[in-house]
This record gives sequence, structure tokens and C-alpha cells, in this order.
Amino acid sequence: YRSVTYNQSGFDLDEKRGQDRFAYVRFSKIGWVKIRYHRPIPDHATIKEVTFKKETTGEWFVSFGLETDDADLPEKPDVESLDASNSVGIDLGILNYIHTSDGKTVDWLDLEDDYERLGREQRKLSRKEKGSNNYEKQRVEVAKVKRRIRRKVLDYQHKITTWLVREYDAVFVEDLDVKGMLKQSHNTRNKQDAAWRQFITLLEYKAELYGSHVVQVEAQGTSKECASCGMETAKPIWVREHSCPSCGFETDRDANAAMNVLQRGFAELGLGWPEDTPMETVTATDTTHFESVSASHVVETGSLGA
Repeated sequence: YRSVTYNQSGFDLDEKRGQDRFAYVRFSKIGWVKIRYHRPIPDHATIKEVTFKKETTGEWFVSFGLETDDADLPEKPDVESLDASNSVGIDLGILNYIHTSDGKTVDWLDLEDDYERLGREQRKLSRKEKGSNNYEKQRVEVAKVKRRIRRKVLDYQHKITTWLVREYDAVFVEDLDVKGMLKQSHNTRNKQDAAWRQFITLLEYKAELYGSHVVQVEAQGTSKECASCGMETAKPIWVREHSCPSCGFETDRDANAAMNVLQRGFAELGLGWPEDTPMETVTATDTTHFESVSASHVVETGSLGA
């Protein structure tokens, strides 16, 4: 087996036997295993599940599933208190990683060097004799590069989602058909890097920890529909500006989509859109006024607000 999961019983954690940053876990029919401790188990948490797993790199990891008291979690703000100033719509973009309804853009994480290295290691693997020791060594090298990419993406998503739920009382995001998106030939690798479903899952998980509302809304038509008057205008994917022929509202395509997500989020909560909040006050209509956040800033500071 590549992994074994123990539910409720069959394991025991001893944090005192090990030195700093180390502990011991006893697994039924396996025995005591020394582990490098990522962080201590919180005092108020109960271990409900332990998984012992072997990665494709050959390394073993132990993960703990914890149960915590909901009373320790912060309360979410009342729905009635939400407005355009403390809520945000998120468009999961193409040119930018995300675009917010209040005029912020977050760049894509630069993975080009990692993919170049992955290509080199995969070419080396293709020249090895399958089943040989050299093939196995090179397979591990390929697995390590893939793991590095996965971890960089996950870390990036952790930082962005933490910022969002700490900054806003409500975050509205599109309920995307990720599988359908990946079937399309264009931009497939970027969409896989984005791991949108993972992003949304993290967002919902962080919202519980920080006391924020996360609501998924219908994604269809957010780019076509005018956020100001509601008229739909077909746009090919390469058209990056929204210009409404009906009301004249102009802005970035992704900004328009993010504003539509915000409005749909209010409708989903049964609030309706405040009549005294015109679109022009939600975000700047001039794309030069958008606040752009680089990927390096997110990585270096650990959050967008730092």
C-alpha cells in the first residue's frame, strides 16, 4: 500500500519522547515511527484520523485529521451588515491570477523556470532504460520537480486566500466547471497551475477560521453581461476590454466579470444590489487605476496586505 489511514484508533502520538521539532507516532502493526514535526497539535483539538503516506519521491509523510470546537471559531458578520465596501467579487482570470471587484489584480506565479527544469528532467528520464536503477533515480528527480511546482502553487494560494478572508467580510467567487475548462485546448497548463477548485476549497476553509462569508455564484455570462446595465455582449476570449453599446460603461473585461460576481453574490444572499452604489464607485473604470500586486510581493511578504 502507498498509504494507510487509521480512523479513531490504532495510533498514538507521543510529543515528549522526541527532541524539538520531532515526535513519535505509534501505528498498529507497524510500531513507533519518528517524525519531523511541522507544528504541534493545538491543545483544544482532538486527533480523529492519521494517514501514513508514501509520496512518489519515496518520502513518507504523516498527516493528522483534527476535530476542533466550533465555539473557538470567530463568528461571521451578519449578512445584513454586508455592503460593497466590505465585500468583494473575485474573477479567476487569464491574464491575472485573480481580479477583484474593487480594482485589485494579482499576477500569476512565475513557474517558467520550474517547467523548464521539469522538461529537462523528463527528457533525461526518456533516455533511461525502464526498470533500471538509473531509471528509478531519474523518476524520483522528475517527481521532486513536480512536487516543487505543486507546493509553490499551494503556498501561493494559501497566502492569497488568507488575505481575502482577512480583508473582506464576504468573498464571492464563480462556481467554475473546472473539468470543462481543462478540456479546452487553449491555456490548459495555466488552468492546471491555477488549480481553481483547490483555490475555492482553501477559500471556504479559511473563511471558517477567520469569520468571513464565501459564496459561490453562477459563472455563466459574467464576462458578457454589463455590470452597469445588464445587457449581454458577446466577446471573443482575446477581447480584454468591456465596452457596453447600451449604456457606454467601459472597463477591463475581468473587472466587469468581478463586479458581476459581486452583484450575483448579493442576490444569492437575498440582499439585492444597493441602489445608491453605482458601478463607477465599486472600481475604477480606467484600467490604469487598477492596483496590481506582483507574484513576488505575495511570496515575499506572505500576504497581500503585509
